[in-house]
Amino acid sequence: MTEPGFLARERLLKRQQLFQSIHKHTYLKGPYDKITSVAIPLALALASGTLIVRGIYNMSHGVGKKE
Repeated sequence: MTEPGFLARERLLKRQQLFQSIHKHTYLKGPYDKITSVAIPLALALASGTLIVRGIYNMSHGVGKKE
């Protein structure tokens, strides 16, 4: 017994042809992949870098201590 596919066969073939014709890296082929693969990690790296620099500044100048 065979199960029906998730997508119609014609629609699946059309998407396969689309993805096979794009000459990009595999992880950047979808429409929103640049957001998830580039923008979010870049934002996290910038935020963590900012916090690290702030912590080093506070430790070197002795500010921001809890009493």
